[in-house]
Amino acid sequence: MIQNIYQATEIAAFSLPGGRKSLARSGIGGIAETQEMLDFCAENNIVSDIEMIDIKNITAAYERMIKGDVRYRFVIDMATL
Repeated sequence: MIQNIYQATEIAAFSLPGGRKSLARSGIGGIAETQEMLDFCAENNIVSDIEMIDIKNITAAYERMIKGDVRYRFVIDMATL
């Protein structure tokens, strides 16, 4: 079962500046949550629509993305590296 991973955490704002501290989090969850999501998708035949591109076309793909001329997610064909 996918659980809500967004829990409020209180941190004193003035505790971060000294001592080179930082605060970060993942917006997609950890490895266990990612695996659970992938398993759910596999069990329910949930797939992505993609456009496979050759690595030689990466610049053109980027330009299309900037123009907003992309309908699906670009995926680089690793065999073209």
